[in-house]
Amino acid sequence: MGEILFLAHRIPFPPDRGDKIRSHHLLRALAAIAPVHVATFGETDADMLAELELAAVAASHRLVRRTKPLNRAGIEALLFAKPVSLTAFDHQDLRTWIARVLSERPIDTIFVFSGQMGQYIPPDFAGRVVVDLCDVDSAKFEAYAEKGHPPRSIIDRREGKLLAKEESCLAARAERVLLVSANEAALFRGRIAAPMQGKVAALRNGIDARFFDPEKAGGESPFDGQVGPHLVFTGQMDYPPNIAAVTRVARSILPEIRKTHPDARFHIVGRAPTEQVRRLGQISGVEVWGEVPDVRPYLAHCDVVLAPLMIARGIQNKVLEAMAMARPVVLSPEAANGIDGGDGEHFLVGRDDAALTGHILDLLADPQRAGAIGLAAREYVVAHQSWEAMLKGMAAIVGREPENEARRVA
Repeated sequence: MGEILFLAHRIPFPPDRGDKIRSHHLLRALAAIAPVHVATFGETDADMLAELELAAVAASHRLVRRTKPLNRAGIEALLFAKPVSLTAFDHQDLRTWIARVLSERPIDTIFVFSGQMGQYIPPDFAGRVVVDLCDVDSAKFEAYAEKGHPPRSIIDRREGKLLAKEESCLAARAERVLLVSANEAALFRGRIAAPMQGKVAALRNGIDARFFDPEKAGGESPFDGQVGPHLVFTGQMDYPPNIAAVTRVARSILPEIRKTHPDARFHIVGRAPTEQVRRLGQISGVEVWGEVPDVRPYLAHCDVVLAPLMIARGIQNKVLEAMAMARPVVLSPEAANGIDGGDGEHFLVGRDDAALTGHILDLLADPQRAGAIGLAAREYVVAHQSWEAMLKGMAAIVGREPENEARRVA
């Protein structure tokens, strides 16, 4: 068997955000099958410091720091009629390295992680191509455009249209196209031509329940000295859907909770909070923590975890992590997408602010029920969402086992 070229838009180390967690486990699964050569980007100092971890897994690698300003990427996108998402990740050094690896190594499979990296597949590559889109980015930008206002909505509408074309081209080129949930896979099938729909499969995210274990979270609470109850949201805080979600809680939901629980506090935990997010800390009861060394104590010692996302694609790792930590989660239908647990048993879904507020108040009024939902959530994750279970069909996906094994992924 030949070797694998793995293309990722962000270095899969450290696995500290949703897309990097997925690419991290995919890379390790592939490296257990065949030698893997990795071409990827770093964005932060932590990314670049993780190169040694990448080197320990990859047979060879090229890590490029992505420094292209967004305005330059936008100008290039306009000049060449491409999505900004592609021009932002276009780098000649990476193209040169990929061409050399393909000429020197017996690569029979290119595994593309995220649609931005499909541009690096050589037109004359004769081997297998697997594309993990994770979610349907074009649909996400279409949703941004629907909810936004000019001029931003015009930009997002253009991005959605061009990404949809790129995604269709990738589907035509690939032997397999992976999405993060059955719903996302069904959405994508409906956006491409019928002959390509059979290539599409769902490969769900897993969770490391041995790491996200309430027994390993430590006994010290980060909320010591604060009365509570404590509500927590975790996530990358420069990501627009997360910004919209915490703004929704701080301005609409928390004030209603504090009518019954005057000392209730809402904790926003996650790296790179924007100025808009930091300003929420001026609202009574809101605390913006920014990046923390370990998110587990914040989950372990809170009363309820919130995920009221209004735009969400794929499976939300933040929800799985909270469930693994045996916390009751109150979330929107969008955030529950792709998680097969039961509403009312493993989490509580609220379709509007009033419903979300009602669920939170009910849980705070009934700690026994809140605890039971948290325990059921952890049991569900351990039984059904481990990475080992999710990736057991990977060898077949990259052509190392019969195709009927790969079809089990869907």
